[in-house]
Amino acid sequence: MKRLDTTEALRLFTSEDLITLGRRAHEFRMELHPERAVSFVMDTNINYTNVCDVGCLFCAFYRSRGHEEAYVMTTGELKDKLDTASANGVTTVLLQGGMHPDLRLDYYLDLISFIRRNYPDMHIHAFSPPEIIRMTEVTGMSVREVLAALRSAGLMSIPGGGAEILVERVRAAISPAKPPVDDWLMVMETAHTMGIPTTATMMYGHIETPEEIIGHLDRLRSLQDKTSGFTAFIAWDFKSENTALGRKVQTRYSAEKYLRIVALARLFLDNFPNIQASWSSQGKDIGQLSLFFGANDLGSLLFEENVMRLAGHRLVARRDEIVGLIRDAGFTPVQRNTFYDTLKVF
Repeated sequence: MKRLDTTEALRLFTSEDLITLGRRAHEFRMELHPERAVSFVMDTNINYTNVCDVGCLFCAFYRSRGHEEAYVMTTGELKDKLDTASANGVTTVLLQGGMHPDLRLDYYLDLISFIRRNYPDMHIHAFSPPEIIRMTEVTGMSVREVLAALRSAGLMSIPGGGAEILVERVRAAISPAKPPVDDWLMVMETAHTMGIPTTATMMYGHIETPEEIIGHLDRLRSLQDKTSGFTAFIAWDFKSENTALGRKVQTRYSAEKYLRIVALARLFLDNFPNIQASWSSQGKDIGQLSLFFGANDLGSLLFEENVMRLAGHRLVARRDEIVGLIRDAGFTPVQRNTFYDTLKVF
């Protein structure tokens, strides 16, 4: 397939017939993954703290220091969550939290070391780029030094959170205190050069323009050309309940827009091996439909999830439901790990 430039990508996104766009994306997906398998991962998203001093307008999760609902998780609390998750077949723990102004690097290292010692088969997928940047600010260490310490403690891969839209106009409006776009990309590039794989994300549906969506994808594709370190791309729409941004902008939740983004991502991100369908944010029916719009992965079971829940959105599913969604769509369900290695074929 000839590589899309940004002009053609914008035309496809804004003007192409939805079914035609989806068919084109699905055909390319089948070229990349002709085995007709659709994968998913059993994971849990544990938020180790909700304390954050960044105050993103789109976030309903964070609390300031001293707030009655503020918390920092102990290893005992982490153990309780992981015991339950492990007993339910979870194989990956996703650790994310607020940008706490006071936590020392030892806190993060202790969390990871605890997991590695007590749950040796659990994949540790942890700490988005803004969290890594905060660790460098607190310690005075470089990004490479922080990542090296985390990897030695047990870190295996990094989630793509904190990207939102990788355009400074948008960042200045919805998360002005968060590290800039170039810092997000720098953390990812550094991780990739160290052999630490990452995912990439996009949160849309607030103030961004179609051109800025294309710009976001273009920044990701350019970095992937350089490093080949991204394993997957995941998009979801802004959940507005209980957020300052939700009180300022009128959001429109459109299944068509989501399917267009999935399809465009599959076509534009031609160097990304996997596109995830975010059933947990869009609904199981749209997640299933995404498998015909370029997605080859149904994402995470999300045994625990708090960020979208506090913004008024929470969907749950059992493994047999995910397997059924994939099978009913005519694909072979495959349980994977975070490295996309096959664990079980159903």
